[in-house]
Formats: sequence, C-alpha cells, structure tokens
Amino acid sequence: MWYFGLLALGLAIGTGIAAQGCGQGQGRAVAAALEGIARQPEAAATLQTVMIIGLAMIESLTIFAFVTFLIMFGHLPSLSPTQAVAALGIPGVR
Repeated sequence: MWYFGLLALGLAIGTGIAAQGCGQGQGRAVAAALEGIARQPEAAATLQTVMIIGLAMIESLTIFAFVTFLIMFGHLPSLSPTQAVAALGIPGVR
C-alpha cells in the first residue's frame, strides 16, 4: 500500500524537478544567446535560429516528463474512501 503512495509522490516530485531543470536550461540558453548577440550583432540571425532549435529540444524534455507522469499516474490503483481509511490503520474509525 505504501508503495503506490510513494510512487505517486515520486512521480509528482520528479515531474517538478524536470520542469525546473528545463526552465533553468532555457534561461541559460537565452542568456548565452543574448550575450553572443551583444558581442557580435552581425551573427544575430544565426544565433537566434540555433537558440530557438535548442529551446524546442529543451521543451520537448519537459513534455516527455509530463507524458510519462500521465502514463504512470494512470496505472496507479484507486482506493475507495473506506479502503483509504482502513489503510491508514486508525483505530475506531470505519
């Protein structure tokens, strides 16, 4: 019983970590591209194209993490309220 609760918690935390990591990666990519454009304005078009492709690939990792979360979350068993209270093992509660 604890296994499924920990699995659900791990899925939620893992998806949050994946989203945070992708957000930080996108921020660093944009910052590096802007620094490159500031140093060489004539390379702006090339840097912008490469940056957009890189951002799309970083964003795809977030989407893959979210889809994996939805697939795994769909396989978790559901409990009725009575089963959930019984699983907690609180004496005197039915």
